[in-house]
Amino acid sequence: MKRFYIWLRELTLSQQLLTLIMFVVTIFSMFILIVLIPQINSFTDNEMERVLHSSHDQAAYYMARYPESSYGSVPVDGDVLMEIYDENTGLFRPLNRQAISDQDEEIIKEKILSGAAGDFTITYRDRVGMRINSVYTFTEITEGRWLVSYLPGQYEETFRAGLTVNSVNTTVGVVTFLFVMLMLWVASIIHPINQMKLFINKIKNDEFAYLEIDRHDEIGDLADALMDMNFELQRQNHMKQEMLQNISHDLKTPVATIKSYGESIKDGIYPYGSLEKSVDVIIEHADRLENKVRSLITLNKMGYLLDDCPEGDNLDMNEVIDKVLLSLKVIRPEITFVRVQDEHVMFHGEEDPWRIVVENLVDNALRYARSTIRIELHPYELIIHNDGEPIEEDRLDVLFEPYEKGTDGQFGLGLSIVYRVVTTYGYRVEAENVQDGVQFRIWRVPTKKEQKAKKQKKHD
Repeated sequence: MKRFYIWLRELTLSQQLLTLIMFVVTIFSMFILIVLIPQINSFTDNEMERVLHSSHDQAAYYMARYPESSYGSVPVDGDVLMEIYDENTGLFRPLNRQAISDQDEEIIKEKILSGAAGDFTITYRDRVGMRINSVYTFTEITEGRWLVSYLPGQYEETFRAGLTVNSVNTTVGVVTFLFVMLMLWVASIIHPINQMKLFINKIKNDEFAYLEIDRHDEIGDLADALMDMNFELQRQNHMKQEMLQNISHDLKTPVATIKSYGESIKDGIYPYGSLEKSVDVIIEHADRLENKVRSLITLNKMGYLLDDCPEGDNLDMNEVIDKVLLSLKVIRPEITFVRVQDEHVMFHGEEDPWRIVVENLVDNALRYARSTIRIELHPYELIIHNDGEPIEEDRLDVLFEPYEKGTDGQFGLGLSIVYRVVTTYGYRVEAENVQDGVQFRIWRVPTKKEQKAKKQKKHD
């Protein structure tokens, strides 16, 4: 079974369809031979007995009332042959169009004289060897006079052939209809799949590709997802190219400055007036290079971040915020920091990733704030607000994607790092414009167990 499954998986949809057709034809043939034909034979035998007895009983009733009925006056079925057998004379007298053969008459006489049951079958073989059954029945209508009814084998063959042809034709018609519908359905799947395959190959070869599949089922959803993926890839590639250009430009300037200042100092020339000031310029540009490289390394590192922390909240976020503000608030001394914090607020995760998150959000706020940055910390929630200009509405949905650079942004990597850390630890993050500026909110919904524990703590 495993080998068959492996073999089936390696077939194309067209090959699978052909295999299914062969399987259906085989099952259909077995159904006709094993089920349909025996059922037809059984139904034919029952039908012959029914027709024979119906006509025989009707004629016997009539003959009992009119014993002297002659040829042609007895109401009988046209397919049933009847004769009157007189024991006194030993002769058969036909009541309709055809007489019983002499051979069968002798068999009937023996049956009547031996007192056998009224129904029996005489079987013959035709010239091609096919079996032919003739069904007989007889009833004594008056003393010494017997009504013999006979349904010839030709009736059985004609009835069986007609029933078989009709049954097989009906079955074949239904199967053919289902088969055609199945082929149309499979074709409706294969064609869009081939379109999507061609579309993906064009994307892989960096060619212009457009996919138009007007369907409202799962295949249509997949086609729409592929188009969205293509648009997103094109957008990200464009943003990456811009980022690389920006990084190249940003790296080129400090490298050129460091190189030129170093060569000047080597030649005994101090471009910034004195050796100390010239070296300070070299250090400043080296710091810029270090920050850029660190951002790229951090983004790559956060891509492999895993939640290996023990279950539950184990990190004091008040301490993390204290450390971040201690190092960053000197960047813009004129900015006022307003802190609204609950005591001993614990978050889930490790300190270093969360410190990078807070640093990036505070650094972002410092670039845009006019006078105030407000930090709110509550259980399961952290908000960093600045009173700067609002963010364009069309950028709010893509703000946390890699290489999405703001107006005064550097590389477009800081917020993507925030998103990766936050989502890894089971939190959510969003940016929104508020009445007096912009705020970044990190939160998660507490579990039922945590909610119950919180209520119990308040109650105590």
